[in-house]
Amino acid sequence: MIQGKSLETWLATCPVLKDIISLRPTFWINPDKKSFIPGGTEVGVSRADVEDAADRLERFRPLLAEAFEETAPVQGEIESPLQQIPVMQKELSSRYHCSAGTLYVKLDSHLPISGSIKARGGIYEILKFAETTAINYGLLKLKDNYKKLLSPECRELFGKYSIVVGSTGNLGLSIGIISIALGFSVTVHMSADAKQWKKDKLRSLGVNVVEHDADYSVAVAQGRAEAEADSHCHFVDDEASKDLFLGYAVAGERLKRQFAERAIVVDATHPLFVYLPCGVGGGPGGITYGLKLAFGDNVHCFFGEPTQAPAMLVGLATGLHDTVSATDFGVVNKTIADGLAVSRPSGFVSRIMQHLLAGVFTVNDKEMYRLLTLFWRCEKICLEPSALVGFSGYSRVKAVLESVPGAEQQHASHLVWATGGSMVPELVWQDYNRQGKKYLVHPG
Repeated sequence: MIQGKSLETWLATCPVLKDIISLRPTFWINPDKKSFIPGGTEVGVSRADVEDAADRLERFRPLLAEAFEETAPVQGEIESPLQQIPVMQKELSSRYHCSAGTLYVKLDSHLPISGSIKARGGIYEILKFAETTAINYGLLKLKDNYKKLLSPECRELFGKYSIVVGSTGNLGLSIGIISIALGFSVTVHMSADAKQWKKDKLRSLGVNVVEHDADYSVAVAQGRAEAEADSHCHFVDDEASKDLFLGYAVAGERLKRQFAERAIVVDATHPLFVYLPCGVGGGPGGITYGLKLAFGDNVHCFFGEPTQAPAMLVGLATGLHDTVSATDFGVVNKTIADGLAVSRPSGFVSRIMQHLLAGVFTVNDKEMYRLLTLFWRCEKICLEPSALVGFSGYSRVKAVLESVPGAEQQHASHLVWATGGSMVPELVWQDYNRQGKKYLVHPG
């Protein structure tokens, strides 16, 4: 029995589970999607919250420019390039017979400081905690230059606090890098899926890395338990953090600005389709919410997940959110996409996405490898496997367009959100590329 129902009953009432259990790549349209009303269908977040987060990041720009030299040329802004990719679009169109609109990539893989989408939410949450702590101790006022937080006095204060997080990899990297820079002590609980190079990088910075033989949920639970026992410990809860969510959501207005700079129109006759890799859901969920604030019903967001880790798909399709795990249906959480290796979604995020998300698709590991090699051949950009998932959304563009009545094929913009890759060591990436070449020659 699964949540009080037999497997046969679940298969009869939720047909997509047949594909999920069989590990067949699938495409699911969300029947509960509704017109976006800010302050309506969301749970516990608002436009004002996102604007507050954006203002906070502005206040921190002098500090970030001082502490991280790669952000100095952009005055401490943590933002990624938007790039049109006509060569990749032509390759996908030929290979998958999916020509439609104009294809772009959002290179969060090349965000400064920690080189992944987690540089948005993870860094934001630690900055907010540092700000709150310094204000509470009388060391900071909102009108101050925030470089003040790098002073010996503030670092001494932060040294009395510890940061704890559970992670499959990239969130731990972002939390570790920013926390160490500010003077906090940091412990990252890492799941069995975490890549060795990410653990090594964190340890080289002075982060305490605790390795677990179990999956992501266990790493998070251990981190939460450790933090609850220490009043001077801040736990970054990837499953339920509003601050993480808001840090990601700031991306919406920033993308709108980038589109305006390029004169890219988004309206009812020029819709925007966005394809986002999804693990527990915080990153893609926050970005989806931010995009809805920026573009309303003219943006349609789809999450991509590994066939072996369809956490959000199972949570939304069954309506059980975080009370069910893909493992309950026999799906073993084993995938090359370490950042997406999650079996149970965030309940906080999945409940918000229930009425905002257009759909979810799944991708197997071999396809991720193939897309990695194709993207390198076409655009000469290195990504990690999980960052390629979104391209599988565009390859199903016929189903995507059919999910939105009235969408005009050639007037649409399609955006793949590439979530990580610039920090991957050369030898590790070359191994990924070898796998990609192999699966291009032998697709089976």
